[in-house]
Amino acid sequence: MFKKLINKKNTINNYNEELDSSNIPEHIAIIMDGNGRWAKKRKMPRIKGHYEGMQTIKKITRVASDIGVKYLTLYAFSTENWSRPESEVNYIMNLPVNFLKTFLPELIEKNVKVETIGFTDKLPKSTIEAINNAKEKTANNTGLKLIFAINYGGRAELVHSIKNMFDELHQQGLNSDIIDETYINNHLMTKDYPDPELLIRTSGEQRISNFLIWQVSYSEFIFNQKLWPDFDEDELIKCIKIYQSRQRRFGGLSEE
Repeated sequence: MFKKLINKKNTINNYNEELDSSNIPEHIAIIMDGNGRWAKKRKMPRIKGHYEGMQTIKKITRVASDIGVKYLTLYAFSTENWSRPESEVNYIMNLPVNFLKTFLPELIEKNVKVETIGFTDKLPKSTIEAINNAKEKTANNTGLKLIFAINYGGRAELVHSIKNMFDELHQQGLNSDIIDETYINNHLMTKDYPDPELLIRTSGEQRISNFLIWQVSYSEFIFNQKLWPDFDEDELIKCIKIYQSRQRRFGGLSEE
């Protein structure tokens, strides 16, 4: 046990030595893509890919916490994913139950706070209960915020937010002059989080698939070739190193 702890500490130290500690992205968002293809390549059922993808979430959460990332948003289930086969959807809906049952004690120990964005009231009762239990048990944690985007879609979020803004303006007798970027930000599901500096998508696909479409306006995009179950700690560090090699311009000119 002691040897295992020493090896873990050495690994964390190695990661920290590779990275510029002053330029760790505060918020990383990940489109976890490739579970089904991972399983298909191995002639396994798709649900096996989702199971292995759940193990990857644990690995990435640990290292993100260890290197000082403050927010990690994971695209777990989109509003469009309901169109998948019922058996697959049912399995995915049960994943948070299993994940939080096995991983919650470690999340508590590592001071990780579990949060969600999305229309979670539409999820099965057992899924909602598992999520709410994790939120309650980690509510006072002050470390990494682990944010699951579940039953989430960027366009659906904007429609929902616009309706709320319209109702607020109407009820308070305000006009549209009050609307600016800050006002919109304050009505999004992500109002309590900074925009992601880094968006990673695994599997080699190069699209954002309706994920955080307002929030990633100035994010750095990295399209990683690994399928999600094969994405590991070293791959995350590689992505962060690529991010650190870039110059974020926000519409301005390069310093070079």
